[in-house]
Amino acid sequence: MDLKNYSNYSPIPANSRPVAPPKANQPQTRKPGQPNQPHNVSFDELLHRELNWQQEVKLSAHAEKRLMERNISLSQEDFNKINKAVQQAAAKGSRDSLILYRDMALVTSITNRTVITAVDGKSMEEHVFTNIDSAVIVK
Repeated sequence: MDLKNYSNYSPIPANSRPVAPPKANQPQTRKPGQPNQPHNVSFDELLHRELNWQQEVKLSAHAEKRLMERNISLSQEDFNKINKAVQQAAAKGSRDSLILYRDMALVTSITNRTVITAVDGKSMEEHVFTNIDSAVIVK
């Protein structure tokens, strides 16, 4: 097998890479070499938005349905406490957790930061929770 010596070749500078022309029927929105920043938002701001969005707990459609059926409403303060519980469980390496908050139990995917289902105090009697690896009690 012949090995070629490429040590005499210099790398291609980053600013000389070819730019694909815009597709037909599509106006060119920026010039080649111009940064792609939507609405002049800084990278730092975009990063903080993304990190905050990823850390917020979401409700699955099933959990929303259960909360509505049981006339349970959660305030922003409630979500803040649930978020804190999810962060605590994540710090311990949990993947799926039972969060006990007020008179309800929230089965939560810690990895997805999503409340999967909600059970109120009346429905918790003789209820077995499976597929969880941790429990967090929120006061």
